[in-house]
Parts: sequence; C-alpha cells; structure tokens
Amino acid sequence: MDLLAPLREAPEETALLFDVDGTLSPIAPRPELARVPAETRLELARLARSYLLVACISGRPGEEAAALVGLEGIRYVGNHGLELDERAGELAAQIAAFRDSVALPVEDKGLSLSYHYRGAENEDAARADLEQVAERAREKGLDPRWGRKVLEVRPSVEADKGTAVRALLASVEARRGLYAGDDTTDLDAFQGLATADLDYAVRVAVESDEGPRELADAADLTVSSPEALGLLLATL
Repeated sequence: MDLLAPLREAPEETALLFDVDGTLSPIAPRPELARVPAETRLELARLARSYLLVACISGRPGEEAAALVGLEGIRYVGNHGLELDERAGELAAQIAAFRDSVALPVEDKGLSLSYHYRGAENEDAARADLEQVAERAREKGLDPRWGRKVLEVRPSVEADKGTAVRALLASVEARRGLYAGDDTTDLDAFQGLATADLDYAVRVAVESDEGPRELADAADLTVSSPEALGLLLATL
C-alpha cells in the first residue's frame, strides 16, 4: 500500500510537518555545524509551492531553524512549540534563572536549555553529571527530558510538539497531514497528529542507533536517515 498516495492526491488540504535536526538535517557534532542537504532543500521548496502548509517544528529557536533550513514559504516554530505559548516571557525568565544556577556549558534557546554531551571525553561521566542537573530541574519545577545525547530543560507547561502540530493544522484547516521526526520529543508530535481529527495522517520516523525505539514502533513509515527522508519527499 502506498501510504503517501492520499497526500499526493489532495495537496490543497494537506499539511507536511517536520522536525529539523536529525530529520531534515543529519546530526552534527555541534548544533552550529548542522546543514540541510541541498537535495532536501530543493524538495521542500517544491512542496511549499504546492501543499497547503509546510512547517518545521524544532527544538531550536524558530529563527535558528529558519536560518538552518533557509527557505521562505515555510512556517517555523521553535523550542518544541513553546514559542506559541502566550506566557513565553515569563517562561523565559524561569529558564534564565535555572541556567545561571548551573555551571556547565549550555545551548541557551531562550525558552529551553540543551546540555549536550556528544563528543565529551567521557560521555558516561558527562551523562552522570547531567543526571544531577535533571534532578535539580525537577526540584525547581522544570521539565527535564533526554534526547539524542542531550538533556533538555524546559518549563513545565502543556506546550510541546504535539500542541504545536495541532495549532498549525488548525490554522490552515488541514484535513490530511504528515509529520516526520527522529527523537523522543517527536513522540509528542505523533500524538498531536493522531488526535487532530484529520481524515488521514502519516507518521514518519527517521531511525538511528541513538533514537528511541518507541518512535519507530509508533510510526506508519520508517526511513534510515535524513538523506533517505529527502528521497521520500521526492515522491510527494
């Protein structure tokens, strides 16, 4: 069965939603080194011209995701959907206070923090240190979550990639949709797609050795890499 056929048949009522790092762009040793392959960018540009909505929901700030993908005609939502929360200013202050209390290198995204341990001299020891950071975050009422060799600390609010998916779909009154992701936070997006009352939906997992097994189990389709996802996009 061609699971993408119903999307191709009705682009005028279909939304295509994507995570960025690890999905559209291969994971890089450092976030600033990530790049979206040129072939994938060409496909995204083509899709943005013909589908109802093409959007990226990233853990990065929205403006950073937009700069990485580098295309107009696409909507960008950052910080795992937190940027859509009306309390963003208050939440950013909470995150800044926690950032200042932890003496470790951090990727500060304004509404969330990412403590990476990829490439650390001793990744097991670095992870153990971050377990303590996660516990401190919980004590402060924040929401620590583990991803692919990263600890993310977010405000404890009902805003995630799932709420962002539903908001984006509702904003254009989409009836069909696709979401592609590679990591734990994308499980929220899968759930958001499944509960959005669409006529048809496809969940795509970009598999990796580091990614959660639950994501592939929940997916309708799996691909082996961001480059393979780019080839899939060419069939839409």
